[in-house]
Amino acid sequence: MEYDAVIIGAGPAGLSAACKLKQLNSELSVCVVEKSAEVGGHILSGAVIEPRALNELFPSWKELGAPIFTKVSGDEIFLLSSATGSKRIPSILTPKTMHNEGNYIVSLGNLCRWLCEQAEALGVEVFPGFSAADILFGNNNTVLGIITGDMGVTADGAQKDSFLQGMELRGKYTLFAEGSRGHLGQKLIAHYSLDSGKCPQHYGLGVKELWKVPQSQHQAGRVIHTAGWPLSESDSSGGGFLYHLEDQQVAVGFITDLSYSNPYVDPFEEFQRYKHHPVIARHLTGGERIAYGARAITKGGIQSLPEMVFPGGIMIGDDAGTLNFAKIKGTHTAMKSAMVAAETVATAIANGQQNESLAAYPKAFTQSWAYKELYAQRNFGPAQHRWGNFWGSAYAFLDINIFNGCLPWTLKDKTPDHQQLIKAAQSKKIEYPKHDNILSFDRLSSVYLSNTNHEEDQPCHLQLLNAKLPLSYNLPEFDEPAQRYCPAGVYEVIENDSGEPQFQINAQNCVHCKTCDIKDPEQNIQWQPPEGGGGPNYPNM
Repeated sequence: MEYDAVIIGAGPAGLSAACKLKQLNSELSVCVVEKSAEVGGHILSGAVIEPRALNELFPSWKELGAPIFTKVSGDEIFLLSSATGSKRIPSILTPKTMHNEGNYIVSLGNLCRWLCEQAEALGVEVFPGFSAADILFGNNNTVLGIITGDMGVTADGAQKDSFLQGMELRGKYTLFAEGSRGHLGQKLIAHYSLDSGKCPQHYGLGVKELWKVPQSQHQAGRVIHTAGWPLSESDSSGGGFLYHLEDQQVAVGFITDLSYSNPYVDPFEEFQRYKHHPVIARHLTGGERIAYGARAITKGGIQSLPEMVFPGGIMIGDDAGTLNFAKIKGTHTAMKSAMVAAETVATAIANGQQNESLAAYPKAFTQSWAYKELYAQRNFGPAQHRWGNFWGSAYAFLDINIFNGCLPWTLKDKTPDHQQLIKAAQSKKIEYPKHDNILSFDRLSSVYLSNTNHEEDQPCHLQLLNAKLPLSYNLPEFDEPAQRYCPAGVYEVIENDSGEPQFQINAQNCVHCKTCDIKDPEQNIQWQPPEGGGGPNYPNM
């Protein structure tokens, strides 16, 4: 099937690009491929959004019925010093990027469902339930489109009665908007050396729950961010958030920077005990947990931003790494990167070009407010890694509030996250408390709330490049960290019939967070898309 533009991923970037293309030229043929069974089913974010890009894309979004109802009514930032201690940071002393006046608390999944409706009304073809398995290259090293994954294949590669062969989707230009650590994005970066001269990309793992709380303790629009405990106990960085949405809903989440060094750190368990802190517990006590999910975020900033263009296509949004970690927001910058991309693609096609390098995009993006924002706040993430939450935030206050991001240097973080772990023998074991099933819960009951499902009899989408490596290297050196950094219980070390340790992969549990692909110290685990439609099915995350 041939189109003017093929877009991979129905997140905010992919759908914004599709809408903008059709707004610029309604005659363009545009399709969006989405691996989730429904648009929004794999979308997970906090989320407080800055509406700047949305205002540009759909100025009348309120009249069009966008699911954006809850305006931020107040900000609070706490430094947690211990399991019970805390100190509220005065607003005047926090980086101005953390102020949320004029922003909204939303379900990003529901916003993407609405964007999909707008795209389809404009004439975009959206194909949910189809995974983009591979890139279609031309003879001249040009991207011609993608190949969707085969469906109805058994674990040993045989064809079921339901077998459906993948198809080629060819485009004059292909836009990759897979989100954080997109597997095709990684292939493009390696194939074209798009990260040459850049810092390695950095990531965090966000774990989130949605709660329904009593009306008496619900405060629509209230935003809370925290730093410090519990990650401070292992000298790790990250932080938590709690947002009051509409309808007595509260979103609570925790981000663990994947640069942590202690292999016994367990991001899922850090989140469970985080909810017991009085600052957080008072908002959840008496409530009911109704949803759970996890997803990696790309947070390296412009120091790690690869070249986004290549012959025949472009990477946009979190696939490239446009998140503004200083704001803990990426929706507005992802959408803007996509809208600039759409403008570049539409112009190229109008000029009779196809499958060429979009040389005009880098300059256009650099001149956009999104890039200028990322540049001004470029040092926030590296400062956090280098000096920790407290002193890193103090530096950020000076850099951003006083000097407006104009200090004449750029901090760099040159060690990739997977190389940060130290050996287990040199690390302090962490004893996590037992779950009370009131505020804290186990992995399996959590995964159940994510509605995760994969066809049982299909090839494992979590591939070991060297099947013997996890036990021969990671187990003795790092006490196999995969069994802790995975937030879904996918990886286990069990005893086989001979009493020897065996590495087991429970791919059915996978919530597609991509943490294993990022944090494995030997980069031995490679995430590939499962059969289309598999994975979590988030209702309103």
